[in-house]
Amino acid sequence: MPRTPSTNPIHLLIPLSFFVFASSCNNNATPTNGNSLRGMFVFGSSIVDNGNNNQLFGDFTKANFMPYGIDFPSGPTGRFSNGKNVADLIANRLNLPLIPPFFDLRNKGDSMVNGVNFASGGSGIQDETGALLGVTSLNKQIKKFKDDILPQLESQIGCKAQIILPHYLFLVGAGNNDYSLYYLLQQTHILSPLEFAAKLVTRFSAQLKQLYDMGARKFLLLSAYPVGCNPVLTKERKDCVKELNEAVHFFYQQLMIMVKHKDQKMPEAQFSVVNSAKIIQDIIKNAKAIGFTNADCACCEMSKLGSCIKGGKTCPNRDKYVYFDGLHLTEAASAILATKACNSTDHHEVFVNLQKLTQV
Repeated sequence: MPRTPSTNPIHLLIPLSFFVFASSCNNNATPTNGNSLRGMFVFGSSIVDNGNNNQLFGDFTKANFMPYGIDFPSGPTGRFSNGKNVADLIANRLNLPLIPPFFDLRNKGDSMVNGVNFASGGSGIQDETGALLGVTSLNKQIKKFKDDILPQLESQIGCKAQIILPHYLFLVGAGNNDYSLYYLLQQTHILSPLEFAAKLVTRFSAQLKQLYDMGARKFLLLSAYPVGCNPVLTKERKDCVKELNEAVHFFYQQLMIMVKHKDQKMPEAQFSVVNSAKIIQDIIKNAKAIGFTNADCACCEMSKLGSCIKGGKTCPNRDKYVYFDGLHLTEAASAILATKACNSTDHHEVFVNLQKLTQV
């Protein structure tokens, strides 16, 4: 006589419990704000730093004093801008709240669920870049994410990173200082511009792979700005440093090669790449046509190193200037960059805009 399968509830307990847990985890990981993204994690340099350098000594790598933040609702916060920076403006366009800085000690529990900003002004892809300034390199930023934030995020949401992180955007704005603080200051260039760019992108690719291995899938990469047009460099010569901008262009080219070969190491990754140098140079070239009256001078009273002088004077019409200090854009110029990142269909400006990336 065949044996009847047991209907004892204990046999159903383990699979049923697992199903309930898995369903609950997936529900918690899914965005509930009507957006395809739950939040955003930000890495990089001063173009996206929102206060992580406030604990450092010296004013060159800090921006938590006036006139920085003169147009930000709460005043100076550590953003290297008169108002919002490009990461803030991208968050706005994605219907996300402003992302808190890692070094804000209040950044615990619920406040980190929408993301965390790790960016540090003066830092670079290379550990050597900005090392003497005491800033947090990209490698260290990624380590802080892995060691300090990711375990808290898993605990808060109740899911493993591989389930959570695909619902977040990973914005990385790095490379500027590797050119303006490292490449430019080398006494002799041992590597050609192409060789340096290839070396830099090889390191960058390995860093992105670390995030990918943790579970990150959606990446927004802000390629290096045209640092040869920074007012701190052009104030004497009245034009951009062509050789430096050409070197930055090689970096963008190498980034695109990396992205187009992503399947070799990061097959499930989706990338959006912003050609920041082209967009900003086009802003400078067509400044008057798009509403700017000054495209080559700093809006604030500038130190020899390019930062705003603490308590110094500033131009009254800040929305008419492309640059706020000798190194960084105004909120008005950053807003154009953010809009392009989200909506541009010109493949010379943006490879896969955010509107498309967030639909994947």
